[in-house]
Amino acid sequence: MAASPTLALVLLSALALTGCIKGPNYTRPPVNVPQAYHGPDNTAAADDLQSLGNAAWWTVFQDTELQDLIRLALQQNFDVRMAASRVEQAQQYVTMARADQYPNLAAGLQIVGIRSPGSSYTMPQPGFFGSWSIDFWGRYRRLTEAARAGFVAAGWGRRAVVSDLVSTIAAAYFNLRTLDRQLAISQRTLASRQDSVRLTETLVNGGAAPLTDQRQAEQLVESAAAAIPNLERQIQQQENAINLLLGRNPGAPINRGLDVADQPIPGAPPVGIPSALLERRPDIAEAEQALVAANAQIGAARALLYPNIELTGIGGLASTALTTLFRGASRAWSYTGAAQQPIFNAGRLDANVKLAEAQHNEALLRYQQAIQQAFRDVSDSLIGYQKFREYRVHEEKLLAAARDSAALARMRYEGGATSYLEVLTNETNAYAAEIGLSAATLNERLAVVQLYNALGGGWNP
Repeated sequence: MAASPTLALVLLSALALTGCIKGPNYTRPPVNVPQAYHGPDNTAAADDLQSLGNAAWWTVFQDTELQDLIRLALQQNFDVRMAASRVEQAQQYVTMARADQYPNLAAGLQIVGIRSPGSSYTMPQPGFFGSWSIDFWGRYRRLTEAARAGFVAAGWGRRAVVSDLVSTIAAAYFNLRTLDRQLAISQRTLASRQDSVRLTETLVNGGAAPLTDQRQAEQLVESAAAAIPNLERQIQQQENAINLLLGRNPGAPINRGLDVADQPIPGAPPVGIPSALLERRPDIAEAEQALVAANAQIGAARALLYPNIELTGIGGLASTALTTLFRGASRAWSYTGAAQQPIFNAGRLDANVKLAEAQHNEALLRYQQAIQQAFRDVSDSLIGYQKFREYRVHEEKLLAAARDSAALARMRYEGGATSYLEVLTNETNAYAAEIGLSAATLNERLAVVQLYNALGGGWNP
């Protein structure tokens, strides 16, 4: 008889391991993947295995000061640290879910007091107490599967945060260097125009030029001077934004490296094959793991429709006298097995299954939406990269023409062939063209950042 509980435990263990697992097993759903990325001229080759997204971020962004900022951000940024904490939480959820597949065992002491007419006694009962809900239908295994998918999803979520952070830091740094460049342009322009004011003052005082020339020259000075405090404000606010990304308080210095125009960019960045994007983009992988978890939850919900098999047991010592408590005859055990089949629950369990199926459908749609959004991101980035490059080339030509016009206008004015109004107009155009070229150069660099992020780059360790 002593072997009976052991035999029952072995049989029930085998029953649990060989039981039916309810619900569908996960298979990746079919998705609509284009043969090639839609670019500005539809020339993105589908057979190119190389992708900018596979490159490590330090090979894409080669400014050493920018690299230092990114490394510091990866260590200190609050979003990255919170994402790492979510991964740890998800790992503990897996452990907790998996624990439900095994028996629970506890040690304790019961004191049983009995009184009847003519007698009373107290009986201590030290021993072990166990219970086990047999996972015959695979409910706990499905819940473990869902928790494990949540853990993997959290890992991909962390990679998505890292990828976005790398791109955000690069974009913020390029914006800062552009503002630096525009400030230098404005300061240089202001100094040049102040020289012009002094020249016109001399001409006016000598009677060689009207007072309107001096006032027009002063307008050029003030327009350049007015831009400087506005740019200084933007620079300081941009530095604050970068410090926040670095997990630092405002005021910490941001070291500068290359000018934005000197930042190296690829001439024709490779994009790889579209199907590889499903494996590379962290947000797509995260959405798929959410789909895996939702699929497992269907099985967990269906398992509740079937009988619940539970085993409880007590083993230990029992005696009415402490002197005989630890003798062999005081050993005692008992176990109980029970099965419960739901009969009536007002449709609750059926609704639970339908809820899980509806949540799975939503997760599927989110997964498909993430894929389509990814292809749109790549397409937008490819279009932006080429068009911003073309725009920058035209801005360079515009600046060259504007500078020549300004120089010619000044020569004509100094030769007495035109009024200072022509100088004012052409110098205003030249200044605007130089500021416009700096903005075009920035947009071209930002397009590379966006393309790199769209291709799933930046989360390399």
